[in-house]
Amino acid sequence: MSWWYVYVARCRDGSLYCGIARDVAARIADHDAGKGAKYTRGRGPLAVVLVRRCREKGGALRIEYAFKQLSREQKEALVLAPRRALDALARRAMRA
Repeated sequence: MSWWYVYVARCRDGSLYCGIARDVAARIADHDAGKGAKYTRGRGPLAVVLVRRCREKGGALRIEYAFKQLSREQKEALVLAPRRALDALARRAMRA
């Protein structure tokens, strides 16, 4: 089975970026090389702070969207207590 991953990376400026990928290391390398999302260009190098594995791309996309709807304070709290908080976010995203 080929998994999808939701990842959260901290940018050089301290901001958080969330994305999905099948290969997180390769995707982060793309971001750092300026080939990733517009948001991350000029904000590298990125440091991965959180990763969650998903069976399907749709599930990963829903979790990514739910993360991006959070306030900065909520995102930071999730990064500090990732396991339970990310699982709860995933459950909410799957119900939507």
